[in-house]
Amino acid sequence: MVRSPLALAALATVAVPGLDAFDVRRPAHPGSDFDTAVVIDAFRNRWVVRAPQHAAAGAALEAEVVLLGALAAEVERGKLPFAVPAPVGFAHLPEGGRAAVHPEIPGTSLRLEHLAPGPGLAAALGRAIAAVHELPTSLVENAGLPVYDAGQYRQRRQSEVDEAARTGKVPPALLRRWEERLEDVALWRFRPTVVHGDLTSDRVLVTGDAVSGVLHWGDACVADPADDLAWLLVAAAPDVTDSIMEAYQLRRTELTDPHLADRALLAGELALARWLLYGVRSHDDEIIADAVAMLEDLDAHTRQDTEAESLMA
Repeated sequence: MVRSPLALAALATVAVPGLDAFDVRRPAHPGSDFDTAVVIDAFRNRWVVRAPQHAAAGAALEAEVVLLGALAAEVERGKLPFAVPAPVGFAHLPEGGRAAVHPEIPGTSLRLEHLAPGPGLAAALGRAIAAVHELPTSLVENAGLPVYDAGQYRQRRQSEVDEAARTGKVPPALLRRWEERLEDVALWRFRPTVVHGDLTSDRVLVTGDAVSGVLHWGDACVADPADDLAWLLVAAAPDVTDSIMEAYQLRRTELTDPHLADRALLAGELALARWLLYGVRSHDDEIIADAVAMLEDLDAHTRQDTEAESLMA
């Protein structure tokens, strides 16, 4: 069931008493599993309404709502330097479950190509991610979201690689590379932290040189902090990532993890395996072909790096 913007606006007026809907628009990045709209009221305040499309999304929303309430309290305490989309009202749906409404967070989606090295936005981004990793893990536990220790998380990654290997679509040299890193016990000695779990440019809102908000907390868990850094270390310019990591490390109160960046880069590689598995599970040949092409490019790139290292040794 896909709800129209007008239907979502009606839900928003039920969820927030006194909200007089003046206009309604689709968001720039609606995401999946939820019908989403931006409702503008008579005072030009902007509200985001999210309604789950199926029961599993509804259950995920309820867990996320508990976490968002706790995160909003951390924002109030000054522990998080950005806003979160904490709901201020709900509307019950005829088929069960609830739609949630929160004030729209000001800002625009982060553009990695606009990041520059130094003490500006790159450093603010590092501090923002570090602040998430400094949160009490009880916030995630109390919301009923997943909690892993280091050994369990390493095993989870191993299972993904094993499943990807069974497709026969991952280059053998790339599989060996992943297996070697998964077998390196020293690499996986880390203290699990709260992680967002799905950070991308669309999830991070910025205003000037500040991170104004972080969206979509449904994949939050207690796991490897390297996961929240992977997208940056893979896609941002090296001098930018240096600024991000320097600010990140300065903000962390306890950071004895010499292999954090190594695991982050590995997590970026394994994201391609998960994309392949998503295509296989959903029987989507276009996604499978896209994943295979990226895996082959990665295989060629890592082979070149290995050869260069051998020549320098």
